[in-house]
Amino acid sequence: MAIDPSHPHESFLGFWREYHMCTLTTPRPDGTPHVVAVGVTYDPGGGGKGVARVITNKNSRKVANVLAAGPEGAAVAVCQVDKGRWATLEGRATVRTDPEAVADAVARYAERYGRTPSPNPDRVVIEIALTRAMGRA
Repeated sequence: MAIDPSHPHESFLGFWREYHMCTLTTPRPDGTPHVVAVGVTYDPGGGGKGVARVITNKNSRKVANVLAAGPEGAAVAVCQVDKGRWATLEGRATVRTDPEAVADAVARYAERYGRTPSPNPDRVVIEIALTRAMGRA
């Protein structure tokens, strides 16, 4: 079911506030999908249609895949599943390195997942400007 990512219904938004591990799918330079488990935060009020964020190490394959797509960013998807409930957010990912963006993403992660990650000077944020949402939550 298609959902407006900037105005999701309450059950969809509530599902994204629960503790669930997610997957992030990025395109490798050869076009094949790279899928990894991540923590994701979702802000329907951020940007034009909402923003999803993934904190990670700047040397990760997922960051390399996003950077390889160029300044326009990479088309990516994040997804979570719990029994019959599922939700996917799609959009354009870019990498943010500025300390304010990283701190904000860490705070959002801590709120959703109930723990603050250990300090990491190599931490960056994959920020996804959302274009589409779908699911059954």
